[in-house]
Amino acid sequence: MNLEGRSAGITGANQGLGRAIADKFVACGASVVLVARGEGLLRQTAEELSKHVTRPGQRVVAVRGDVASPDSCREVADQARQLPNLCVLVNNAGIYGPMGPLDAVDWDAWVEAFRINLFGTALMCRALTPYFRSQKYGKIVNLSGGGATAPLPGISAYAASKAAVVRLTETLAHELREARVDVNAIAPGPLNTRLLDEVLAAGPEKVGKAFYEKSLQQRDKGGAPLEKGAALAAFLASAHSDGISGRLFSALWDDWPSLPTKRDELARSDIYTLRRITPEDRGKQWQCA
Repeated sequence: MNLEGRSAGITGANQGLGRAIADKFVACGASVVLVARGEGLLRQTAEELSKHVTRPGQRVVAVRGDVASPDSCREVADQARQLPNLCVLVNNAGIYGPMGPLDAVDWDAWVEAFRINLFGTALMCRALTPYFRSQKYGKIVNLSGGGATAPLPGISAYAASKAAVVRLTETLAHELREARVDVNAIAPGPLNTRLLDEVLAAGPEKVGKAFYEKSLQQRDKGGAPLEKGAALAAFLASAHSDGISGRLFSALWDDWPSLPTKRDELARSDIYTLRRITPEDRGKQWQCA
């Protein structure tokens, strides 16, 4: 995937999937602004990625930032705009939040998950969409996850906030269509990152026996490759995906490499979107009284 000549801002970029996405973008020729709260690891990541820069003018910049803070997001956007042809934003920063039944978890921690997962995504979009709109082009890639498409008992803050991220993605895609700004979401699959460690540390009492055992199997089998999610992010950041917008793609299960050949058909459909299932969708004829 060719990203040469493009610059991208990537949040949560100092570890896990964010780091893998940054690695992929640099390998594809992009300049990157790495954003995270942990400054030490962030600087180390930037130094390591800088060693892989191969294109003239290609840069790796580290900016400490908190996506839950409006002021911090504006400062990150100001610094990111200093890079040439900034046209990509990857909203990867996210947390699971508290684990356990909704009525038993710490409320402030529950709200904090929304502040990072949903508000952080919205704030970074608010900070950079005026710039993308002014240049009549842009790419926004939001990280969703399994929590958006299936209930997650015991992890309600994550599930609800990530579902909201998908609907925000679809809404922004409509708002920014005329400005040629594509907005999509990614479900990277079950990853063996710090989030999995948090689930295992919480135990079956808080996340449920079934989900805990599934997480144990995921740990032992290795989980989804980080490279799959990173490759999908690079595709959505590239010119190959121009005009594909307002969708949630699975890095593991969807045939996203073939999407450019289905661009028009996709635009006329509700494939890869959130929707309500009606009785008619399941062959039922339930009439109103």
